[in-house]
Amino acid sequence: MQRILQRYVFVLMSQLASSATCLRFHQISPRLARRLLMSQHRVQTDSFAMTQEFLACRPGVRRVGVTMAASALQRQGLIEYQRGQLSVLDRKGLEAAVCSCYASDCNTYTEQLG
Repeated sequence: MQRILQRYVFVLMSQLASSATCLRFHQISPRLARRLLMSQHRVQTDSFAMTQEFLACRPGVRRVGVTMAASALQRQGLIEYQRGQLSVLDRKGLEAAVCSCYASDCNTYTEQLG
């Protein structure tokens, strides 16, 4: 049990470090795509509740920035977003829009918790 917990904490700390780096160096749209993919992975469904306030809770992101980034992803046909309900329409396209941090997070997760 202790070994599993240590691996989980390692993954969590790696994701936090990656998130901090991503926040500093990447634009809002790729960061939003990353967050949406991670959320979709956790809830294991294509549609889920997601408010702009929740998306904007990261430091340095205002709701208007989230609105613009979500609108861009929606115009590209990657997501559909209406009144707190979000649907991922094109996961592969969203994966193409995301920054490299997402792949790094996935690799760490798979290696440690597989």
